Amino acid sequence: MVVFVFPRLVTMLPDKDGPVAGGGQSPPGAEDPAVSLFRDYLRLRTVHPDPDYGENPSLKSILLNSHTDVVPVFQEHWKYDAFSAFKDAEGNIYARGTQDMKCVTIQYIQAIRRLKAEGHRLMRTVHLMFVPDEEVGGHKGMETFVKHPEFQKLNIGFALDEGLANPGEAFTVFYGERNPWWITVHCPGSPGHGSRFVENTAAEKMRQVINSFLNFREKEKTRLNTSECFTLGDVTTVNMTMVKGGVAYNVIPAEMDVSFDLRIPPTVNLQEFEAQIKQWCKEAGEDITYKFAQKHMNQDVTSTEESDPWWSAFSGACKAMNMRLEKEIFPAATDSRFIRAVGIPAIGFSPMNRTPILLHDHNEYLNEQIFLKGISVYERLIPALASVPAFPDEV
Repeated sequence: MVVFVFPRLVTMLPDKDGPVAGGGQSPPGAEDPAVSLFRDYLRLRTVHPDPDYGENPSLKSILLNSHTDVVPVFQEHWKYDAFSAFKDAEGNIYARGTQDMKCVTIQYIQAIRRLKAEGHRLMRTVHLMFVPDEEVGGHKGMETFVKHPEFQKLNIGFALDEGLANPGEAFTVFYGERNPWWITVHCPGSPGHGSRFVENTAAEKMRQVINSFLNFREKEKTRLNTSECFTLGDVTTVNMTMVKGGVAYNVIPAEMDVSFDLRIPPTVNLQEFEAQIKQWCKEAGEDITYKFAQKHMNQDVTSTEESDPWWSAFSGACKAMNMRLEKEIFPAATDSRFIRAVGIPAIGFSPMNRTPILLHDHNEYLNEQIFLKGISVYERLIPALASVPAFPDEV
């Protein structure tokens, strides 16, 4: 059997595969049972233990991670009910979570079931982990769990987590992530009546702060648009997301706040970047302060050198399937950042090519044939990773 690991729950995949488990055969004209299982999973409204080990339990294990939660929907912008898993005539399945990331969860399970049905025995243990609250930062999910003894006992050596779709023929692979910084700048100033030219107001200070952040944003945007070698994950994005202040039309406020969402690539010196933020605040006026709602500092990346055994196994299996890989820094943030922060190499990968990127978007969908192909991809990847030879410190 294969272990399903939750932060507070461990359950087992049955040894006996039922008619829906094989994922391969279905009556003519009937829907593939793996697709049916995927659609059943999508219909769940998830808005916000003694396992059988591999043949050599002393070796580090493989983690197949996914998150169960999804972002909210605005139903008025959807063609179909966002939790109905409606499938159109082209086989496109519409539902929140089709790409992010309920597809991968079911693909993991179905690939494991196929391997079990075929009698495969893996050298390394494989853990399937389903975590909560990734969409709201992962603080009560993966970030907390990696610090627990239960996680450490899993003895993980390599992890797979979510990636993104690729509209072209290639498959995108993410070996690192940008650091999310959520910052609020507090601007105090002189209050007064709305009919006067009061000096040193909070709004004047805030305007200069905004200008500094957004001028930097334009520079990074220009870098991205004028260099063929850059992807979104290679530059720093800055977006103003919230403004707070004021009590009445005719009262000049004594303080105003402005918040920004920054995503910083691992190539940026974080200490120097924060020093730049301090300088922007200093230039905008006296007594301006800032605080972070989130400030991730780990800049670890996973090796994609062919000499690295984990990457060699991953890329080799993909090449054997004639899959072209595009390596990138993930532009947003996933639970992989917490995994890498405790020293475990992780790759972000969702086998969805020829698919528009629609995570968090209206009318999120995934074609059933792309979904089914992904099961076959994991059916090859999992044994390849679980067969990586023992490292010197594992012997």
